[in-house]
Amino acid sequence: MSYLPNTLNSYWLWREVSSKLGVSNPAYKYWKNTPSLKLNNKYIFIQKATLPPKHSHIEEILTDLSGYLPIKYASDKLHINEHVFSYEKMKLYREFEYKYVNDIKFVNIKKFFRENGIKISKNSLIQLGKIKDLEITPESTFYNLKNDYAVVVYD
Repeated sequence: MSYLPNTLNSYWLWREVSSKLGVSNPAYKYWKNTPSLKLNNKYIFIQKATLPPKHSHIEEILTDLSGYLPIKYASDKLHINEHVFSYEKMKLYREFEYKYVNDIKFVNIKKFFRENGIKISKNSLIQLGKIKDLEITPESTFYNLKNDYAVVVYD
Protein backbone atom coordinates (compact mmCIF):
# COMPACT_ATOMS: atom_id res chain seq x y z
CA MET A 1 0.00 0.00 0.00
CA SER A 2 1.25 3.45 -0.80
CA TYR A 3 0.25 7.06 -0.69
CA LEU A 4 -0.86 8.27 -4.12
CA PRO A 5 0.32 11.85 -4.55
CA ASN A 6 -0.97 14.55 -6.87
CA THR A 7 2.63 15.13 -7.87
CA LEU A 8 2.00 15.90 -11.51
CA ASN A 9 -0.15 18.94 -10.78
CA SER A 10 2.96 21.09 -11.12
CA TYR A 11 4.95 19.13 -13.73
CA TRP A 12 5.19 18.67 -17.48
CA LEU A 13 6.05 15.38 -19.17
CA TRP A 14 9.66 15.67 -20.33
CA ARG A 15 9.07 13.55 -23.43
CA GLU A 16 6.46 16.06 -24.61
CA VAL A 17 8.67 19.04 -23.78
CA SER A 18 11.68 17.63 -25.63
CA SER A 19 9.67 16.60 -28.69
CA LYS A 20 7.97 20.01 -29.02
CA LEU A 21 11.24 21.88 -28.51
CA GLY A 22 13.30 19.49 -30.64
CA VAL A 23 15.98 19.16 -27.95
CA SER A 24 17.93 16.03 -27.06
CA ASN A 25 16.70 13.68 -24.36
CA PRO A 26 19.24 14.52 -21.63
CA ALA A 27 19.00 18.31 -22.14
CA TYR A 28 16.98 18.82 -18.95
CA LYS A 29 19.96 17.62 -16.89
CA TYR A 30 21.86 20.74 -17.91
CA TRP A 31 19.09 23.17 -16.99
CA LYS A 32 20.26 24.08 -13.49
CA ASN A 33 17.11 25.89 -12.34
CA THR A 34 14.67 23.31 -13.70
CA PRO A 35 13.83 20.63 -11.12
CA SER A 36 12.85 17.24 -12.46
CA LEU A 37 10.95 14.26 -11.08
CA LYS A 38 11.36 10.63 -12.07
CA LEU A 39 8.58 8.08 -11.49
CA ASN A 40 9.20 4.31 -11.72
CA ASN A 41 12.68 5.03 -13.10
CA LYS A 42 10.91 5.49 -16.42
CA TYR A 43 8.89 8.70 -16.59
CA ILE A 44 10.64 12.06 -16.32
CA PHE A 45 8.77 15.26 -15.53
CA ILE A 46 9.93 18.88 -15.46
CA GLN A 47 8.53 21.36 -12.95
CA LYS A 48 6.17 23.94 -14.44
CA ALA A 49 7.32 27.57 -14.77
CA THR A 50 11.00 26.63 -14.42
CA LEU A 51 12.01 26.08 -18.05
CA PRO A 52 14.90 28.23 -19.26
CA PRO A 53 13.60 31.62 -20.48
CA LYS A 54 14.32 30.85 -24.14
CA HIS A 55 12.09 27.74 -23.92
CA SER A 56 9.34 29.02 -21.59
CA HIS A 57 7.03 29.89 -24.51
CA ILE A 58 6.35 26.16 -24.99
CA GLU A 59 4.44 25.90 -21.70
CA GLU A 60 1.32 27.35 -23.32
CA ILE A 61 0.87 24.28 -25.53
CA LEU A 62 1.93 21.49 -23.13
CA THR A 63 -0.59 19.01 -21.73
CA ASP A 64 -1.77 19.67 -18.18
CA LEU A 65 -1.47 16.45 -16.16
CA SER A 66 -3.15 17.66 -12.96
CA GLY A 67 -4.81 14.67 -11.30
CA TYR A 68 -3.29 12.21 -13.78
CA LEU A 69 -0.63 9.56 -13.25
CA PRO A 70 1.03 7.16 -15.72
CA ILE A 71 -0.93 3.89 -15.61
CA LYS A 72 2.10 1.82 -14.64
CA TYR A 73 2.91 4.11 -11.71
CA ALA A 74 -0.74 4.30 -10.61
CA SER A 75 -1.11 0.50 -10.69
CA ASP A 76 2.07 0.06 -8.65
CA LYS A 77 0.92 2.55 -6.03
CA LEU A 78 -2.60 1.11 -5.82
CA HIS A 79 -1.28 -2.46 -5.73
CA ILE A 80 -3.48 -3.57 -8.60
CA ASN A 81 -2.68 -5.17 -11.93
CA GLU A 82 -1.98 -2.65 -14.70
CA HIS A 83 -4.53 -4.48 -16.88
CA VAL A 84 -7.34 -2.68 -15.01
CA PHE A 85 -6.25 0.52 -16.80
CA SER A 86 -5.19 -1.13 -20.05
CA TYR A 87 -8.10 -3.15 -21.40
CA GLU A 88 -11.69 -2.10 -21.97
CA LYS A 89 -12.86 -5.58 -20.98
CA MET A 90 -11.69 -5.04 -17.40
CA LYS A 91 -14.58 -4.31 -15.04
CA LEU A 92 -13.25 -0.98 -13.72
CA TYR A 93 -11.77 0.32 -17.00
CA ARG A 94 -14.68 2.66 -17.81
CA GLU A 95 -14.68 4.12 -14.28
CA PHE A 96 -11.49 6.06 -15.05
CA GLU A 97 -10.68 8.93 -17.38
CA TYR A 98 -7.61 8.50 -19.58
CA LYS A 99 -5.29 10.78 -21.51
CA TYR A 100 -2.48 9.96 -23.95
CA VAL A 101 0.58 12.19 -24.09
CA ASN A 102 3.41 11.20 -26.43
CA ASP A 103 2.31 7.54 -26.45
CA ILE A 104 2.14 7.35 -22.64
CA LYS A 105 -1.25 6.53 -21.16
CA PHE A 106 -2.28 8.48 -18.06
CA VAL A 107 -5.20 7.79 -15.73
CA ASN A 108 -7.09 10.48 -13.79
CA ILE A 109 -6.92 9.13 -10.25
CA LYS A 110 -7.96 12.41 -8.63
CA LYS A 111 -11.28 12.53 -10.51
CA PHE A 112 -11.96 8.86 -9.70
CA PHE A 113 -11.45 9.49 -5.98
CA ARG A 114 -13.60 12.64 -6.04
CA GLU A 115 -16.48 10.98 -7.94
CA ASN A 116 -16.50 8.00 -5.57
CA GLY A 117 -16.29 10.14 -2.42
CA ILE A 118 -12.92 8.65 -1.45
CA LYS A 119 -11.17 10.88 1.07
CA ILE A 120 -7.41 10.63 1.38
CA SER A 121 -4.89 12.68 3.26
CA LYS A 122 -1.22 13.20 2.58
CA ASN A 123 -0.30 10.41 4.99
CA SER A 124 -2.92 7.94 3.74
CA LEU A 125 -2.02 4.61 2.23
CA ILE A 126 -4.38 3.32 -0.46
CA GLN A 127 -5.23 -0.10 -1.82
CA LEU A 128 -7.62 -0.83 -4.70
CA GLY A 129 -8.68 -4.37 -5.49
CA LYS A 130 -11.27 -7.09 -5.29
CA ILE A 131 -13.04 -7.04 -1.94
CA LYS A 132 -11.91 -10.58 -1.11
CA ASP A 133 -8.24 -9.58 -1.58
CA LEU A 134 -8.24 -6.43 0.58
CA GLU A 135 -7.06 -6.22 4.16
CA ILE A 136 -9.58 -4.23 6.16
CA THR A 137 -8.40 -3.08 9.57
CA PRO A 138 -10.18 -1.11 12.33
CA GLU A 139 -8.20 2.05 11.52
CA SER A 140 -8.94 1.87 7.77
CA THR A 141 -11.80 3.33 5.75
CA PHE A 142 -13.58 1.03 3.31
CA TYR A 143 -15.15 2.33 0.06
CA ASN A 144 -17.24 -0.20 -1.85
CA LEU A 145 -17.12 0.19 -5.63
CA LYS A 146 -19.04 -1.81 -8.20
CA ASN A 147 -18.18 -5.22 -9.66
CA ASP A 148 -16.81 -6.61 -6.36
CA TYR A 149 -14.04 -3.98 -6.18
CA ALA A 150 -13.28 -1.64 -3.30
CA VAL A 151 -10.77 0.92 -2.07
CA VAL A 152 -9.31 0.79 1.42
CA VAL A 153 -7.67 3.91 2.84
CA TYR A 154 -5.31 3.43 5.76
CA ASP A 155 -4.61 6.53 7.87
